[in-house]
Order: sequence, then C-alpha cells, then structure tokens
Amino acid sequence: MARRPSPLARVLSTALAAGTLLTTAACSDGDDADGSRASGITATRVAGKQQTPSPTATLTTDGARAALITEADIEDDWTQVKDTEAENWHDSLLIGTVDVSDFLTAKADSADCQRLMDSLFDDDLLGKPSGTSALRGFQQGDSRLLYQVASYDRTDPQGSLNWMANLPEECAQFTVTEDGEERTVQVIEVSLPKVGDARQGLRVTVQGSTGGTEATLTLEVAAVRVGNDAITVTAGGLDGDEQDSVEQAVKIGTQNLKDVLAGKTPPADPSQVE
Repeated sequence: MARRPSPLARVLSTALAAGTLLTTAACSDGDDADGSRASGITATRVAGKQQTPSPTATLTTDGARAALITEADIEDDWTQVKDTEAENWHDSLLIGTVDVSDFLTAKADSADCQRLMDSLFDDDLLGKPSGTSALRGFQQGDSRLLYQVASYDRTDPQGSLNWMANLPEECAQFTVTEDGEERTVQVIEVSLPKVGDARQGLRVTVQGSTGGTEATLTLEVAAVRVGNDAITVTAGGLDGDEQDSVEQAVKIGTQNLKDVLAGKTPPADPSQVE
C-alpha cells in the first residue's frame, strides 16, 4: 500500500511544483573495467563472497560523526546544511504504488521495486541501522547530497547490497502511481571506486508530474560496506548528474570510516586520501 505523505511532504510537493529543491543521490554507468560486473555477477556480490571483511572495532556515536565527510571532501559548490534540515529531506516524486502489471514475476519483482522507492523516500536504503548512525546533508543549486554512516552489527548489510545488485534487472523500468498521476522509474547500475569490502551503485530516474507540473528527478545512489558498518550516499535533484561528487564522497568517506574503526583520526586534508 502506498505511503501517504505527511503534511511536510505535501508542502515539499507543492514547493517542487514551484521549482524548488528536491532530494538526494549520485553515480555513473558501470562497466567491466571498473569491476561493477564479473561474468554477469555484480562486483558487490563477488566482493561479498570472496573478500574477507575488514577487522573492525565497534562504531561509536562519536566515531560515526568523525567519519562523516565535509564540504572540502566533495569540492564543487556544496554547502553543508543543518542536520535537522537534512533529516527532513523527503521527495514527493518518490511516493507512489508500483504497478504490478509491469512485471512478469509480478509479486516478487514489484515488491523489490516498491522497497526501493520506499527506502529512497525514507533514506534507509540498507535498512534501519541496528547500531549507531550519523548523517550530514549538503546543498548545491537545485541538488542535494545526503551522506550517512551507520552500524549494522545485528543485521546483514551485505544482504541489502545483494538486493541492490539485482535491481537494475528486476526494476529496469516500471510505473508508480500517486493520486492518479503516473511516473516512470528507470534503474541502472553504475560503477564506484574499488573501496571497502563490497559496494553497489545505482542511478534512479523518476519522470512524471507532481501537482500538475512535469519534472524529472535523477538520483545517484551509492552504498559501501566496511565489515558490519556501511556508508550510503544519495545525491541529485532536477539537475541530476552528481556522479563526480558521489565518487569523491565514496572514496574519502570509506577511508574515513576505516580510519575511525582503526582508532585513527581521519585526515583534515582530502588530498591525503589515496
């Protein structure tokens, strides 16, 4: 059953029709050279089965915040926003019920696609963290970037990464409907820097109308696992194409998390991250 927007989400929907900011995500098309696929199996699944998880300490609240990226880490013209503002970022274009008739294996595939839309709206792509978590939001023009660090010590982040790896095939294109308005959603796999124990990138495009106004939302999505902890990045908006910023966030953010888990302080200068 479709999630009905809160009064806040209704306000955001109206603001979107007026051309104001949207929400989250970023990446780029994958290819064999970048290791996003191997003999038809995504790099995420290969990494999850063949790589030994990095030895990690327990991620504390202070550690999670220390592992967050800064404006300097993603360059360009990103400006950090207040945490309370970032926590309330939700995009009304992501609200809707998936059309089951779009799928050959209707119930199974449509459920995965519905989970994708709901988790993008709720900013919990890897599920609810079972341990500590921290987030930071950035704004640039009509685009937004949300960066999260979280512990999944009592759950399995690799399971969620494997689920993400199947989405470009199961949810390549489908339709969602909300208040009589149809939107077309496309999902493709994108490559990420070879960091962490496993990783997965997606580009999600939502095209349709909200409040009678046509709009296209492009989200670049990235998730990287380090042991039982993970970082997630979503960046984009009406302008789309935030691939470079997401790749930089993934590269530096993963190293930050590894440093924190090793008892080190992440470098203040992003150029020190190899």
